[in-house]
Amino acid sequence: MTPPSAHDSEPPEPRVLCDARPPADAPPVPAGVPWKPAESGRQPDANLVRLAPGGRVAPHAEADLDVLLYVVSGGGVLGAGTGDEPRPLAEGATVRLPYGSTRSIGAGEDGLTHLTVHRRRPGMRIGRPGEVS
Repeated sequence: MTPPSAHDSEPPEPRVLCDARPPADAPPVPAGVPWKPAESGRQPDANLVRLAPGGRVAPHAEADLDVLLYVVSGGGVLGAGTGDEPRPLAEGATVRLPYGSTRSIGAGEDGLTHLTVHRRRPGMRIGRPGEVS
């Protein structure tokens, strides 16, 4: 018997990946990344990130990717480049973080849960010294 080819397989089906909202009676959720896609070859890529009350994502710049950030719950502050005023983040805020921009995130007293969506990063490749891949 011949294994099915990609042309013979069923088309992918839409599916619910996660519910970003914790149940109302749930204990506090620890900080971290409680969800990210596991499928290989996926586009776009995404991460659900929880920051504990007072938690921070240190200032950094993303050199290659635009990132879309959506605040699922909680609130905090978006810090930007040197000299820019911090901007408040509240539930429902959607922010475009253009590649090359410097940004940081600080969670407020209730913590902050946000979803980031961006193009998938290419995998690392190993080559000979000086070889560009």
